[in-house]
Amino acid sequence: MIDVDTNKKVLQLFHQLKRENISYIIDLVPAYSSLTIYYDLVSLYEHKSADITAFEVMAGIVEDFTERTHEAVEVNTRTIEIPVCYTDPFALDSEALANYNKISVEELIRIHTASYYRIFMIGFLPGFAYMGQVDEKISMPRKEIPRTRVPAGSVGIAGRQTGVYPLDSPGGWNIIGRTPLVLFDQNQKDPVVLQPGDEIKFYSITEDEFAHHKSGRA
Repeated sequence: MIDVDTNKKVLQLFHQLKRENISYIIDLVPAYSSLTIYYDLVSLYEHKSADITAFEVMAGIVEDFTERTHEAVEVNTRTIEIPVCYTDPFALDSEALANYNKISVEELIRIHTASYYRIFMIGFLPGFAYMGQVDEKISMPRKEIPRTRVPAGSVGIAGRQTGVYPLDSPGGWNIIGRTPLVLFDQNQKDPVVLQPGDEIKFYSITEDEFAHHKSGRA
């Protein structure tokens, strides 16, 4: 489900639990409408009463923090602009997507670059940001037969979602362009550039600008 209000509640809970730094919580993974909590069972049992289960402990923590979602939590939400070359060498599916929606490729590019897109979650690949929602005029179901290789930096659309492939990968999204930016670098302290809650704005660049663009991070 793509719902901004629900996603905001998920991220609020995510940041509250992260700020609390509970010793037996190993990791927190926010998604569109859910938050997965990984915890150390052995460590948790050292902190709980003997008459309740580990599940009851975690359920109680979530319920407690959910009731306090009105509390202000500082969230580092950013607005990031991403350059995209939408020309033929990189726009593998633009013509098909334009034909599907009975619009021109130029209109497709105009619509895609006209909006800000919220990052709802990171998944599928390290650093792959699921963003939305795209205008219904440029929406299209994912490909029935995925490609065996989609180049890193490829910008795609699947349904009402848009996203950027951070690595070379198989994939079934409709590819409409490519960015020269590196969105995942395992050699960096923080390898993933884009984060849930960020707002993304795409803008069009030429092939020459793509070729001469510093392939640095966003």
